Amino acid sequence: MLSALNRMIERQLRRAEAEGKLSGLKGEGAPLPDRPVGEDAGLSAAMRMAAEAGVVPEEFTLQKELDAARAALAQTESPEDRRTLQTRIAELEMRRNMAREARRSFFR
Repeated sequence: MLSALNRMIERQLRRAEAEGKLSGLKGEGAPLPDRPVGEDAGLSAAMRMAAEAGVVPEEFTLQKELDAARAALAQTESPEDRRTLQTRIAELEMRRNMAREARRSFFR
């Protein structure tokens, strides 16, 4: 089945190339960006396409909230406020980790 899929993809690429749809694309002729060793090329491509489309993965939004909560905790002296912020940080860490794992599972 994989070879049939590969043949279909190859035919579509050749057709698009013959129709000129693969020329003049953003980044054409530029070297590929360096990626850390072990980084998944498919995941990188998916994340890049999402970013170019203006889609921000939930884990990044949660990370920003987490950073803000940690900064607030560093500035807070009230024991009650510190407990509240520590609870919020724990919740955000859990949600961020769940979102990260969901993304990783989706792209496996």
